[in-house]
Amino acid sequence: MPKNKEFLSALAVAIENYIAEKRAVGYKFDKGAEMFRSFDSYVYNRGLKETNLTKQLVMEWTARKPNETNSTQCGRISLLRGLAVHMNRMGYSAYVYPKAMVAIDRYAYIPYIFSSDEMKRIFKVCDNYPPNNCTPNRHFVLPLLLRILYGCGLRISEASHLSLQDIDPAPV
Repeated sequence: MPKNKEFLSALAVAIENYIAEKRAVGYKFDKGAEMFRSFDSYVYNRGLKETNLTKQLVMEWTARKPNETNSTQCGRISLLRGLAVHMNRMGYSAYVYPKAMVAIDRYAYIPYIFSSDEMKRIFKVCDNYPPNNCTPNRHFVLPLLLRILYGCGLRISEASHLSLQDIDPAPV
């Protein structure tokens, strides 16, 4: 098994090209690439030599696993659907998992809206968070982070990736 190649299966070139295409149009695609490593390993360990994506292979790899959520399964299906469309465009034979066969209820999540009193209590706890030697700035960062999330409506990933260049110091 060559150690310098990231993907080893008969589908390696198609997978690598698809990842490169996704990244070329601006997607980070790290999670997708990680999922493809798992898929590539699955294909490689089965000893498949065909450079086509068969219906049987797609259905086997996307089958729901025990204790798996519908959303996780749909992520694998979506990943292979994208690869299949790419492969068909490139002249390979690939089974495209039909969109109608699976659907995610994106509106099943019900957000919890904190009351003003609850937010006051949360801020009070954050403001009184004690210093800690392991994380010496946490008692400064936590209240600030929480207020940024609350006041700006940011997602946690957006707030944690803020840099000084993102801040306009001009008075409002």
